[in-house]
Amino acid sequence: MDWLAAPDYWLTRFVFERAIGAIYLIAFLVTVNQFRPLLGEHGLLPAPDFIRAVPFRPSPTLFHLIGYSDRKLLVVAWIGVVLAIVAMLGVLDGVGYTVPFASIVIFALLWVLYLSVVNIGQTFYSFGWESLLLEAGFLTIFLGPATTTPQFSLIVLMRWLLFRVEFGAGLIKMRGDKCWRDLTCLYYHHETQPMPNPLSWYFHHLPKRLHRMEVLGNHFAQLVVPWFLFFPQPIATLAGIVIVVTQSWLVVSGNFAWLNFITIALAISAFDNAALSRLFPLAGYGPLDTPGWYLALALAFTALIVFLSYRPARNLLSRRQIMNASFDPFHIVGTYGAFGSVTKERYEIVIEGTAEPVLTPQTVWREYEFKGKPGDVRRRPPQVAPYHLRLDWLMWFAAMSSPMYHEWFVPFLAKLLDGDRPTLRLLRVNPFDGDPPRFVRALLYLYRFTTPKEHRETGAWWHRELVGDYVPPVSLRGTRS
Repeated sequence: MDWLAAPDYWLTRFVFERAIGAIYLIAFLVTVNQFRPLLGEHGLLPAPDFIRAVPFRPSPTLFHLIGYSDRKLLVVAWIGVVLAIVAMLGVLDGVGYTVPFASIVIFALLWVLYLSVVNIGQTFYSFGWESLLLEAGFLTIFLGPATTTPQFSLIVLMRWLLFRVEFGAGLIKMRGDKCWRDLTCLYYHHETQPMPNPLSWYFHHLPKRLHRMEVLGNHFAQLVVPWFLFFPQPIATLAGIVIVVTQSWLVVSGNFAWLNFITIALAISAFDNAALSRLFPLAGYGPLDTPGWYLALALAFTALIVFLSYRPARNLLSRRQIMNASFDPFHIVGTYGAFGSVTKERYEIVIEGTAEPVLTPQTVWREYEFKGKPGDVRRRPPQVAPYHLRLDWLMWFAAMSSPMYHEWFVPFLAKLLDGDRPTLRLLRVNPFDGDPPRFVRALLYLYRFTTPKEHRETGAWWHRELVGDYVPPVSLRGTRS
């Protein structure tokens, strides 16, 4: 008898697996579109150099075994796209009698392929949602196809991962910036977050009393509610509803790639068939067959995660809590969190170029525009998430410190001077349609949202003031003044 059987969570698994497939699809499409100019053979941080310098053990990847080329990277990424579509649509799920446990193979391949990309992605793949996708994806391998009975131990592991995401984020806030404790962080956050979206301007101008209520709601959702995920139904469902609502609030107020979406996907584990059937009126397969070998596999995986959870659990209790770190090179179990500190002012790097051969005080500079990050003050912040613009995100980090701490930045300027087409495709506007510029420079600006009055009068969403040079004018042919 399957004493860990959880038939009431058949629909939970069904919806979750398709949600993970959709997120994998976005992640691999980002890889197809952005990996080569950022990390390819001629990228800003070439992956072949990294593979030669870092051995397999600390950074396992297929490219250590098959060698790296941009063509091989594209093959890996497009296979990932196809498999993600198969997983999202459940094409082979439910045909377990002709293709037994195909879902295990599909999700295992997706995990291996994406792990291979992340582990050579260096700083461009250093975001917490990469490890979160890999950890959730590894767990999904063992959930089994729709023709088997879900195992409750795996449902608990999904909730344990969700608990670490939410509770870890709540703790890092309380231990970090004072503004989380005095409830003032959202006076700044909507304006200074890495990539505002079309509604961020409006969120920023909400009354301060409501901002303080938002922070209180965040603390409740991240520090109190996660504990109720482990309670019986319907309490777990209520906890899941709170998490979904708060994550949806974050979706409509900012662009955080697929972080909020994968958190919502994990929150599905809090809902049983009775709750989810109101949104997804699907009937389960029956009778369900669960082979003994699969039960043994599920139990072995559960034991592995319990064993590996010691370090992230200890990290949660530590006063020196770290966030967004994996404790193994396979990203099986990690620790998560965001915005332990909130920036109070927004600095942006604006890159300009000129075709003039000699620089004078009268030199006309033309500005490059990025797809997501603020630049033109009259351009409304776009909606990007769940897609991830990796270069734009790194530009936000770069503005906080000297270019010497960002080894990709000067190569990026060199690509602009060279008129490199793959790099230019990462941008929204290239002001030089013909020959590339003779000089480029990077200026540092202080940005803030316009007030409602300023917006009515000028139509601008941002106001900016020049701080100074970030990188002075440079040229491939030498600098002149």
